[in-house]
Amino acid sequence: MSERPVTADELPITWALTTLGTVVDYGRTEKAEPEEFDDDDWILELEDIEKSTSRLLARLTCAQRLSKSTKNRFATGDVLYGKLRPYLNKVLIADRPGYCTTEIIPLKPGGHLDGRYLFYWLKHPAFLAYVAAKSHGMNMPRLGTAAGKAAPFVLAPPAEQKRIADQLDSVLARISSCNDRLDAVSALLQRFRAAVLSAAVSGKLTAEWRSERDSEPWHTCSLGEVTASSFYGPRFGKSEYTSDPLGIPTIRTTDMDRYGRIRITSDTPRVSVSPEKLEQYRVLAGDLLITRTGSIGVMAVFEGNQLAIPSAYLIRFRFRSRLRPTFAYYRLAAPEGKRDLGLSTTAVAQPNINAEAIKRLTIALPSLAEQVEIETRVQGLFAVADRIEARLAVASTCAQELPRSLLGKAFRGELLPQDPNDEPASELLARIATERASAIASPRARRPVQRKPTRAPKESAAMTKSRQDDDVKSHPYLARHLRRLGGSASAEALFGESELPVSDFYKQLAWEIEQGLIRDGKTVLEATDAT
Repeated sequence: MSERPVTADELPITWALTTLGTVVDYGRTEKAEPEEFDDDDWILELEDIEKSTSRLLARLTCAQRLSKSTKNRFATGDVLYGKLRPYLNKVLIADRPGYCTTEIIPLKPGGHLDGRYLFYWLKHPAFLAYVAAKSHGMNMPRLGTAAGKAAPFVLAPPAEQKRIADQLDSVLARISSCNDRLDAVSALLQRFRAAVLSAAVSGKLTAEWRSERDSEPWHTCSLGEVTASSFYGPRFGKSEYTSDPLGIPTIRTTDMDRYGRIRITSDTPRVSVSPEKLEQYRVLAGDLLITRTGSIGVMAVFEGNQLAIPSAYLIRFRFRSRLRPTFAYYRLAAPEGKRDLGLSTTAVAQPNINAEAIKRLTIALPSLAEQVEIETRVQGLFAVADRIEARLAVASTCAQELPRSLLGKAFRGELLPQDPNDEPASELLARIATERASAIASPRARRPVQRKPTRAPKESAAMTKSRQDDDVKSHPYLARHLRRLGGSASAEALFGESELPVSDFYKQLAWEIEQGLIRDGKTVLEATDAT
């Protein structure tokens, strides 16, 4: 399985298995405060990236987003990795500079990595399995800095990285196009079923059938004229519900499928009621059930002789003999019926519907013989759509699995032939180590500010921490620094040690004072025993 960890033994001899922190500086970010943003700067949030596909759903500017929080700065070519809920698989390659939420980590590939190769590895099933196991937090899990640095990374020779990325770009684009076309087929099938129902209740579906027979003409009446009875499902007290599987099922909207069928399962709630109440409310074969509130307009025809009672938010209709229940369902489920119920895409949906409003709707009523013929034809056409949909589901599953399989092959060296003349990854690792050692030994050059030259540099721009970091927010972060400073210090001294921007520092300080972690001694701040 591609989710299992990659081992060095299965890699080509010129490749290497290392860690993400060895090849990129995972977790190192450059903070920026809202006052540094221009109105037309790109502000990226996690919600702008579609899960799994990495499609950019929206590109909003500072003026549009009105951002008021600290962000991470990123440059063109950076690989932007969503560390919050990493199972959503939100990764993006920046095509222009901008600022992103601190829940996104910009990764700089440098000269030794192809950014696309890094991007694809972060989407590899084995990497996703690793981050799922290492993320911390129950409701909002995150991949921490230490775990991110220790994450596995398959390093191919530089030339091979580009070849792999080029091939993945090409093949995955075709798979994405295939998925789009499969989605289009699903939409076409929905339109086909809607068109069949429209033809069924308008008489077009059986026009030729009628012309070949001396059939009765259709006549128009209200649904109320052909309704024998209707009622709302009863409400049950807590004492009436039972875990006994022999209890009476209470049909819910979720027990109805989109094709007007009812499926009672072991999850359907059961009740224990008196024989009188059961007789009063039980559904019979041919009853039409319509949801009147919540998922308004979901409907189905009850078939069979199983004992069951509709839930309180369902309306049960029982029709006279000249209207077959299935034809009544076709009338209400067709696009025209949804429009009349106020449920079409162009209508404003009603908060609920009621039995009397439904009874006032008109219906063009054919003879019983033609109703039977219509049902036969609709069921035959729907069966064809069902078979196509089943094949579509298989094709869609295969298309969705292809990227996982493709990534598995790519990072085992099986996607393309190996070139023996490629520089081995071991030499690349040695060069990366040398470059890092040199960078540590040399003073880091301050990044030149190319825009806004008239603005004085802000102290927050040099800060490496944010209040959104895992070890800061909701933790005694400043109190720990106070203890390292001897237990007390001035606000200025604590700020200098905190590595936080000014606004984040004071927010964190106010929170820790409120929590009793720090005592404000007016001239100095003191760590309390609560830490």
